[in-house]
Amino acid sequence: MSWLNKQRNILDFTLSSLFRNKTKNSALVLVYAFVIFMLASVMLFGHAIRNEASIALQDAPEIVVQKLVAGRHDLIPMSYVEQIKKIRGTHSVKARIWGYYYDPVTEANYTLMVPDDLSAGQGNVIVGNGLSRERAAYKGDRISFISFDGKPVSLRIADILPYESELVSADLILVSIADFKRLFGMNDGYATDIVVGVRNKKEINTIAAKIVDTLPDTRPVTRDDILRTYDSLFNWRSGMVLAVLFGALAAFIIFAWDRASGLSAEERKEIGVLKAIGWETSDILLIKFWEGLTVSLASFFSGFLLAYAHIFFSSSSLFTPALKGWSVLYPEFKLTPFVDPYQIAVLFFLTVVPYTAATIVPSWRAATMDPDSVMREL
Repeated sequence: MSWLNKQRNILDFTLSSLFRNKTKNSALVLVYAFVIFMLASVMLFGHAIRNEASIALQDAPEIVVQKLVAGRHDLIPMSYVEQIKKIRGTHSVKARIWGYYYDPVTEANYTLMVPDDLSAGQGNVIVGNGLSRERAAYKGDRISFISFDGKPVSLRIADILPYESELVSADLILVSIADFKRLFGMNDGYATDIVVGVRNKKEINTIAAKIVDTLPDTRPVTRDDILRTYDSLFNWRSGMVLAVLFGALAAFIIFAWDRASGLSAEERKEIGVLKAIGWETSDILLIKFWEGLTVSLASFFSGFLLAYAHIFFSSSSLFTPALKGWSVLYPEFKLTPFVDPYQIAVLFFLTVVPYTAATIVPSWRAATMDPDSVMREL
């Protein structure tokens, strides 16, 4: 019972000491929390958007087959579909027709795709929510294009894709095959690429190798390849933002180390008085440990909770241009809250542990000195 009373008294003294210097400690907490907020925002956004990408690509085809000419992606003959169907292990082989259109009005690139069944019919299109918002074009309006031969093409917006799909459909336009050929002048008998379904998921790489053997001028791209590409892309973007923040982090580390490692005259006097009235060195170290831990935890939780609200409830407005990846047409969507415990642990040990440890070293030096010598220095 006496041990508990002693710990309670130490905690009471620690809190009162922090409140006596509330202006200085409040400034430290604000700077500390801001740095954690920035770092946590990047980590949370990068991990959450990678998670969203993996979910969105779950229904992607196992293999996408492209034709290469001089190392570049080219149109693929429809006859390749029948040749791929003959490969054992495939269960669905379909040709896809899609392409990109540069819009000088918004200076954005749109993705035009011919779906298997466009219910809107020829002369009509279905557009993504981001495109509709950017062009202020809604259901029933007409949207104009310039075809490959310089002729204007006006198409009616029959519908708008749902908001929930905006992460992957912000710049998407679904058109009929007749309108697609009218815009791009594509010849009959060709497609953009071919998607292949595989019966046994363990044989995806084997089927991809067989496709190359059968059609040497093709390049199969598996779903795992796409996932790795997205993962590398967002890792790179997150790393670039963290590199920009490194200067602010380095400045904070210098500030925190100077604050933690250099005791003020008032703090040294306080330690000398405590030693003179009989406090043990371990008790003084415990006080300084709790002071550092209180400041660190208050800053960590404040910064992390603000970062969580920023990413998942305010559409991560600070990092949208750097991390979402669209140069002009940004999708608007809310990320599904997803937190990686490993990332929290890394952030905690990189920010809380060093500062807490830094507060103990100078206190130990002062606490081990003779009280008379400490008082004479002041």
